[in-house]
Amino acid sequence: MNKIVKIALVVLGAIAAILWYMLPGGDVPVGEAVESAAVHWMFMIMFLLLAVAAFASLAFTVIHLAQNPESLKKTLIVVAAFVVVVGLSYAIARGDDGTVEVMSERGVATTQKVVKNIGTGLNVFFFLVIIAVGSMIWGGAKKMFSTKE
Repeated sequence: MNKIVKIALVVLGAIAAILWYMLPGGDVPVGEAVESAAVHWMFMIMFLLLAVAAFASLAFTVIHLAQNPESLKKTLIVVAAFVVVVGLSYAIARGDDGTVEVMSERGVATTQKVVKNIGTGLNVFFFLVIIAVGSMIWGGAKKMFSTKE
């Protein structure tokens, strides 16, 4: 299997090198350069490699979790906690804070739902930062005050 993967990577690398050589020059207008076949196929190779990497990562993760029930339990607890954070963030996000009007004055079409989703994303980020900093402080304080000799 390892040999097959190496051969496939060499072939993809050779194809990518050929496509790289076929890319349009700097003097070609951007509109034409984007529509060239070389750019299209380079993106296809990138998407293929990204899909393979994502699938392999997911497959190995699921295999590891299936082999270790304790790890599966911890993972499910973390996923449930993340769902709670997202739910709480969505509940406290507002879409009626005047942002829609300000954005429409600037010529950006948006809705209250979009503003609420953006607020949810920001709230999730802030909650996760607070959790991360809190866990670092907790871990440091625990080590600092432990009486191990």
